Amino acid sequence: MLTISLSILIFISAVLAILSDYRGPRIWHYIFKPLTTATIFVLALYLGWHHYNWYRTAILIGLLFSLAGDIFLMLPKDRFIPGLVSFLIAHLFYISAFTVGRGFGFTWWLFFVLLIYGVGIFSYLKRGLDSFTAPVLVYLIVILTMVWQAGENWLAIQQTPFLLAFAGAILFAFSDSTLAINRFRKKFPAARALVLGTYFIAQWLIALSVQ
Repeated sequence: MLTISLSILIFISAVLAILSDYRGPRIWHYIFKPLTTATIFVLALYLGWHHYNWYRTAILIGLLFSLAGDIFLMLPKDRFIPGLVSFLIAHLFYISAFTVGRGFGFTWWLFFVLLIYGVGIFSYLKRGLDSFTAPVLVYLIVILTMVWQAGENWLAIQQTPFLLAFAGAILFAFSDSTLAINRFRKKFPAARALVLGTYFIAQWLIALSVQ
């Protein structure tokens, strides 16, 4: 019951964060964007309270670094690099969670699908990256590794929580790709809703995997 209640609160907070990003007041966005991620953290904390293992711990730490990234990216002054680093660290913890007790998996078709996607999105973004080329490339490698290992984890274990984590990882990569396209190549009105909407769903799904 608490899982449902927290999920409803996450949905309401996420909607308010997105609406306030478009229509204001800006203070609402400053409140509800981090509040949504913080509530997702509480959900993961609740779901994993009865078992202390590295998977649970790594996901919780990843959510905390994601919360820091949220705050950096919404500040009035551009804090893109600190935000990027925060999320990169979050993904490293997620990778650690998805490989705990199993090590890195390698399914050739999954690796090559993500490789092709990575080469394609980086080639598209490269013209507009300028001084951000190296940081974005490193981040892209890390987040796609996170998606890859989330997929490997599900393929190896094939349990619902790990399918949720894999779906969340895919949505996370979609969210960040949309953010990068909007920032470095072509701005479009729906970008903020797509970025935040898929991001919050991604984190919620990853949190639900802590069961």
